[in-house]
Amino acid sequence: MIYELRRYRMRPGRRDTLISLFEREFIEGQEAAGMRVPGSFREAGEPDTFPWLRAFPSMEERRASLETFYGGPVWQAHRDAANATLDDSDDVLLLRPVGPEPPLSERPPAGATGLPPALYVATVHHVGAGFAGIFAREVAPVLAEAGVPVVACFESEHAENTYPRLPVRTGVNVFVWFARFDSPEKEQEVDLPMITPHLTAPSLRLKLHPTARSTMR
Repeated sequence: MIYELRRYRMRPGRRDTLISLFEREFIEGQEAAGMRVPGSFREAGEPDTFPWLRAFPSMEERRASLETFYGGPVWQAHRDAANATLDDSDDVLLLRPVGPEPPLSERPPAGATGLPPALYVATVHHVGAGFAGIFAREVAPVLAEAGVPVVACFESEHAENTYPRLPVRTGVNVFVWFARFDSPEKEQEVDLPMITPHLTAPSLRLKLHPTARSTMR
């Protein structure tokens, strides 16, 4: 699978407007075009961001699915409303799984408003080549011993962007891992000094609350 971790910068106060539109119109519209939308989130402490994940079976199928969706009736009908909420939509990491993939639950129906109690923490490390193996050997056991459940791991996919109409970040090599906690109160942050020698830039830690229709719950 090919994943995109998309982190939109919203115009002030417009995040919930986009989430409402997204959950009403864009989830089924994208999945009908051949992609998956496993997770959508509100980011703690960042009221003007909207992080979400989508996935494709391959880079070529990514191209075909995006052409179908963005050329299709759902996007055409709602693009102006969506674009009116956005300040920037180009913070996109193209990723491939190098371990477990996100755990998915049944998606609540359109119109659902109940918010899952879980907290996901996504950590983005800028690293050199081969870090996935180091993480599996040296880091994952420490996290497991500390009771921090790693539920998904990804690294940069460096294939050429097959749909250049939507930019992705280039010139970066990242390793991204997700931990899931049953509630924000159960969150733990573990000191991982063994990572430091492998970092090429500061890491980013995103605290993510699933939206009402996220299948990462």
